[in-house]
Amino acid sequence: MAEVPEAVEVGATRLAVWGDPIGHSRSPALHTAAYHQLGLDWTYERRRVDREGFAPALSTLDDSWRGLSLTMPLKEVAHDAADELDRHAALTGAVNTLRLGSTMRGFNTDVGGIVDALRHAGVSEVRRARVLGAGATAASALVALRELGAEEMEVRARRPEAAARLTAIAERLGVDLRVRDFDAVASDVDATVATLPSGTVLDSEIAAPLVAVGGTLFEAAYAPWPSALAALWPPQNVISGFEMLLFQAVRQIRIFRHGDQQIPLPDEAVTVDIMRAAGMGD
Repeated sequence: MAEVPEAVEVGATRLAVWGDPIGHSRSPALHTAAYHQLGLDWTYERRRVDREGFAPALSTLDDSWRGLSLTMPLKEVAHDAADELDRHAALTGAVNTLRLGSTMRGFNTDVGGIVDALRHAGVSEVRRARVLGAGATAASALVALRELGAEEMEVRARRPEAAARLTAIAERLGVDLRVRDFDAVASDVDATVATLPSGTVLDSEIAAPLVAVGGTLFEAAYAPWPSALAALWPPQNVISGFEMLLFQAVRQIRIFRHGDQQIPLPDEAVTVDIMRAAGMGD
C-alpha cells in the first residue's frame, strides 16, 4: 500500500524516498537542504511503498520525476527493475538510487556512504573486519570494507545460510570470509559494522566479547540512538548510521544532478555541513 504524496507545483522537478516504513526517514530534510543550497528548484518527498506496490507506483511516474531514493524493503526489487547498474549495485544486488529517464539507471550509494563515513571519522584503512547481519546493508558493508583494504572478514548471522550471497561477493572480491554464529568465539578486528534491524538487542554474553575485540563500531542504524550495541561500546570508537545516511545522500544528489556519483557538487563541503545540520535537527 502506498501513501498518496502531497500535491506539488505543476512543472516541478520531483524526487522522493520510497520504503516501508518511511515516516522516520530524514532523507527529505537532507535533500531539501541541499537543493536549496545548490539553487535547484526541486521537490523531494517521502512515500510509503512496499515490495508489492513498487512496480505499480513506478508505472505512475511521469517525466517530471528525476529520481528515487530507495530504502528497505525495496533495494532488491529496484535492482531488478533497473535497465543499467553501476558496479556497486551489480556487486551487491541492491539499488538504493534510481535515476529515471528513457533508461532507468540503478546505483548503490550505500557502499560509498560507508567508506566516506569511516574516512570522515578517521578510519582510512581496515585489515580485518566483522559484519553483524546478512542483509542488503551487510552486502554494501562488505564491499565498502574491501575498498578500505580489508582482506579478512567475518560475518555473524542468526541464520548462517542467509550469508550465501555475502560469500559469493567475497569470492569475487578476493576476500577471506568466514560465516559464524553470533555466539562463536570472537577474534580481534579493526572494525565492526552492525547492520542488524533497528532496535535489535543482543544478549550480554554475546555482545560483551564483540565489544572487547571489535575495534571501531560502525552502527548502520541511527534511530533510536544510541543503539543497544553502541551504548556498550567505548563512545570514542562509535560511528552513527546517520553518517552513512548523510554521505550516501550526498552521492545520490551527485547522481540526480550529474548522473555520476563520483562528480562532486559545487562547494560540496559547505553543502555537506548544511545537510548535516538539517538532518540532525529533523
